[in-house]
Formats: sequence, C-alpha cells, structure tokens
Amino acid sequence: MGSFSVWHWLIVLVIVLLVFGTKKLRNVGTDLGGAVRGFKDGIKDSAEAAAEAKRQVGAAGTTVESEAKQETKV
Repeated sequence: MGSFSVWHWLIVLVIVLLVFGTKKLRNVGTDLGGAVRGFKDGIKDSAEAAAEAKRQVGAAGTTVESEAKQETKV
C-alpha cells in the first residue's frame, strides 16, 4: 500500500485526460506556470530591494580610518 507503480500513474493520467481534456489541462498548466513565474519575480524583486537597503545602510554607517598629521612651522 506504500507507493504506486508506473502503471497506476499511467491509468490515473488517462482518466484525468478523459475527464478534463487536453485543452483545459493546457490552460491550467499555462496559468500555473504564470503564477510560478510571478512568484519568482516577486521574490527576486524583494531580494534586490533588501540588498539595496543593506547597501544604503552600509554606506551611511561606514567608518573611515585615517591618520591626521599636524604641520609644524619652522
């Protein structure tokens, strides 16, 4: 009762194709692909915005070290 064999999955696929038809399944696949693409774009935009904010904070909080030399007049 654990996992299904390849034949079980083929029978399920044939039944799904008969019930829904190929055109409807193609539309569902296209919609699902668009949703996944939109999700990935949203994650990418969010990551870029976080990186930009981190760069801005890093630039403002950077400490610059240098030596000060005093000139003496002779």
